[in-house]
Amino acid sequence: MSRRPGDIDPSVIRRAIAELVPYEPGKPVEEVQRELALERVVKLASNEGPFGPFPAAQEAIARASLELNRYPDGGAWRLGHALAARHDVPFRNVTVCSGADAVIGYLAMVTLDPGDEAITGWPSFPSYVLDTLKLGGVPVRVPLRDNRFDLEAILAAITPRTKLVFIAAPNNPTGTTSSRAELETYFAQVPPHVLTVLDQAYFEYVEDPDYPDAIEEFAKAGLNVLVLRTFSKIFGLAGLRVGYGVGPEEVIAAIAKVRRAFDVSSIGQEAALASLADREEIPRRRTANRDAMAVLDAVLRERGLEPAGPAVANFVFVEVGDAAAVNQALLKQGVIVRPLGPFGAPDALRITVGRPEEIAFLADALDAVAPAVFTGI
Repeated sequence: MSRRPGDIDPSVIRRAIAELVPYEPGKPVEEVQRELALERVVKLASNEGPFGPFPAAQEAIARASLELNRYPDGGAWRLGHALAARHDVPFRNVTVCSGADAVIGYLAMVTLDPGDEAITGWPSFPSYVLDTLKLGGVPVRVPLRDNRFDLEAILAAITPRTKLVFIAAPNNPTGTTSSRAELETYFAQVPPHVLTVLDQAYFEYVEDPDYPDAIEEFAKAGLNVLVLRTFSKIFGLAGLRVGYGVGPEEVIAAIAKVRRAFDVSSIGQEAALASLADREEIPRRRTANRDAMAVLDAVLRERGLEPAGPAVANFVFVEVGDAAAVNQALLKQGVIVRPLGPFGAPDALRITVGRPEEIAFLADALDAVAPAVFTGI
């Protein structure tokens, strides 16, 4: 006879955690196939790139797999030094973690005491809010203006208790970004007691000349900023979880104190290193993304939907009315998109760009479900 573990006093669990609503990732393809008995399912939900690892990274993964009986380099020394060289910064200004999301979590741990505030635009990436709540901090959500971060309103929301400001550029889920001039104006006014986290997870996709390289232009200028980057998007390594931050030495040293001993896997480190050496694959993927984004935009507009814009990454934000109903209808057609209630936009979907055949599959699915489920748009 099976037994279940005994009940515990609810007070054992910290109140901040007991009341937390956890992040809910997008449904995996296999789950949708199993639940709905579908032969073909296309996932356009999680902002992954449509291509796998770079060829050199695939070779590195194969080599590293032969040494998986060994623990990884806990300090990610080789990868950290390669990133420092790539950005021309000292190694002590770089932290490598299990995804940019992990950097956000560790940063919250080392900066936020109960009652401290962290400000972000909203809707935006939920981890900015969730990781603040986990530490007993107070998330301050500043509404977007025209689907973009309202940096003036964020500055106005800063108080003596504000420790962090999270700026997603581009913003997930709206796909829009702040310009160089807007960010320069923000940094000229933000108080010195605030650490700004500038999340550039989609940096490699953006072609707008007014979009800044925040490491080069802000971090290396000595501003109080931690810039985030990731290997999960254009590099095609989402399943290996490798991200990094570049910022003040004191912040990097503090993160090292709380980061798990073996945070980034051996395979992840080797694949990321190999990816850095390939300077030609990124432009190819950027061009393919640009072309596919144009097709996706046209597919949606031809069906009466208006994506927020300009969308500069690899996904679009579109208001559809009853997003939960539209999402369920698309799931039944074999298309996984992202309903945005957890992001603060219950009437919208986020749709990741895919390969041409996947966008065509989405178009057929939209034709099959419309107009029955599109309301209030």
